[in-house]
Amino acid sequence: MLQNRVAIITGGASGIGKETAYKFAAKGDRVVVADFNETAGQEVVAKIKADGHEAIFVKTDVSKFEDVEALVEKAVETYGRIDVMFNNAGIGRLTPVLDQKLSDYHSVINVNQHGVVHGIIAAGKKMRELGIKGVIINTASVFGFLASPGTFAYHASKGAVIMMTKSAALELAPYGIRVVAVAPGAVDTPIIQGYKDKGLVDSMKSKVMGNKLTLPSQVADTVYLLTLDEASAINGSVVMADEGYASFK
Repeated sequence: MLQNRVAIITGGASGIGKETAYKFAAKGDRVVVADFNETAGQEVVAKIKADGHEAIFVKTDVSKFEDVEALVEKAVETYGRIDVMFNNAGIGRLTPVLDQKLSDYHSVINVNQHGVVHGIIAAGKKMRELGIKGVIINTASVFGFLASPGTFAYHASKGAVIMMTKSAALELAPYGIRVVAVAPGAVDTPIIQGYKDKGLVDSMKSKVMGNKLTLPSQVADTVYLLTLDEASAINGSVVMADEGYASFK
C-alpha cells in the first residue's frame, strides 16, 4: 500500500541513507534528502524523480542546529507536513584513543551525536506543533554496545544515540511521537570500505553469521518497517540489523 507520507533522511546522499531514500520513495512517500554533499544528494533526488516519485534535496550540516531546523521547515514548506525523521548522517575515524586528535573526536561527536539531538528536537517540535503522530528513527550501531580498538569517538557517539533514543521516546510518547533506533553491524558503506586497506572489513565479516557485509538496502528495509503502523508497539527500542554481529562473537 502506498503511504504518501513525508520523510526526511539525513546522510541521504550515500550508503544507508541513499537506499532508505529510494525505499521510501518507491513506497509512495515524498522524500527530503539531506546531506552535506550536494552533488551526490542531487543525484539521489534525480533518480527518485526519474522513477516517477517525489523528492527534494536540502544541503544540510547536521552538526549545526540552524541547518537542521531549516531542513525541517523546508520539508513542511514544500510538502505541508513531516511524518518521518531519519537521523542517519554519520562519520567515522579509525584512530587509537591516545593518538586521537581532539578536533577529530569532536567532529565525530558533532555529527553522530549532536546531529541526532538536532534532528530529534527540530522534528519533534514540528510534529508536536502540527499534531502529527510521527516517527523519529536514529541510526545507532552495534558499536554502541561492543568495543573495538581504534573507534573511541564512534563508540561514544553511538552509545549516546542509544540512550538519547530511549529518553526522547519517553518524553515524546504523550504527543504520539515514536522514537526508535536501528543498530546496523558490518554494513557495506563508504565509511567501512574506507577501512579496507587496514583489514577492518575482513575482521568485521568474520564476526557476522553469514561471513558477509550487510547491504545498505537491508538496513533501509528495517528502517521502513519501523515507521509503519504495524510497528506501533516498538518505541524507545534499539532494533538490531546486524546479521548476528552482536551475538555471534
